[in-house]
Amino acid sequence: MQFAEARIARARAYRMAFLSELRYPTTRIAKLLSGLFAIALFLFVSIAALSGFLLYQVLHTAHAGSSVDLNVMMGHPVAFSFPIANGGTRDGWFYPGLRGSPTIVVCHGFHSQRSDVLTLVTALQDQQFNVFLFDFAAHGTSPGVTTIGYREVAELQSAMNALATRDDVDPKHFGLWGVDMGGYVVLENAVSDPRVSAFIVDDAYADPRDMVQIEVKRSGLTVLPYVSKFCDLGFRMLNYQYRNQPAVTAQLIRTKGIPKLFFVSDDRPDLARGMTELFTRAPEPKQMIRDRTSYPDMSDDDRKNYESQVVSFFLLNLPATSRAPSN
Repeated sequence: MQFAEARIARARAYRMAFLSELRYPTTRIAKLLSGLFAIALFLFVSIAALSGFLLYQVLHTAHAGSSVDLNVMMGHPVAFSFPIANGGTRDGWFYPGLRGSPTIVVCHGFHSQRSDVLTLVTALQDQQFNVFLFDFAAHGTSPGVTTIGYREVAELQSAMNALATRDDVDPKHFGLWGVDMGGYVVLENAVSDPRVSAFIVDDAYADPRDMVQIEVKRSGLTVLPYVSKFCDLGFRMLNYQYRNQPAVTAQLIRTKGIPKLFFVSDDRPDLARGMTELFTRAPEPKQMIRDRTSYPDMSDDDRKNYESQVVSFFLLNLPATSRAPSN
């Protein structure tokens, strides 16, 4: 009994001595290890803090929106607001086409806004389509913080629900166009909403986490260890409610029978690889077009050609004919 108590006392004394040595090192080795541990801890905390700041910058996009007088805009657009899930609203612009015809919803990309795609809207309206566009959260005139696609999917769904209540549109047929973030939003709605009759995606991605990594890589800070992992972890924690959301790639089979067009840009290789996989996994009918430059960076001539291809696709697969009941 006394022997056992002595062993316990010695073990306790060794433990206390070890902890004391860590706190107040006396030997050279202990001092070296303590210094290395302090440096490692400092680097860990510094990289974690830097990663958090970088993620904050990615998600808090600059608001570049400004007030616009719709009375002087071509196409005679009208303001159209709709409620969103969190109790707020989104302001959009509705460009009227042939009464009772389908509506094309144009979805801008990450770090962009609705005013950046007005020439495409005009090209579609010229062919008698109704066209609608709005700013996603944290873009243009819309407040909030972006989730780079997760919550934005519901925003587009809310827009379509509100548009379907109008008496001058076809409530059962919609066309969708979206670039990068807008493309992801389009894909998610296309796999779940039977009202989507045709859609186009340009440089889209299968998971918002992919876009976070692209933005982190673009910052140049991935030369530091664990920055990518910390940013991914932080983004997942902020969007914990979407932890079970599968990549849209796994759901593309649901778009079987829906005409779809994929644009792939050579100057965005990080997105081009994912787009190629999306196209491969997508069921028929489908087609893919490769461009040298992405839509936001196109010259005027290239943009006109691009918009002509978009209009031709929708004219072929979603004709702007009135489906409104006769009075």
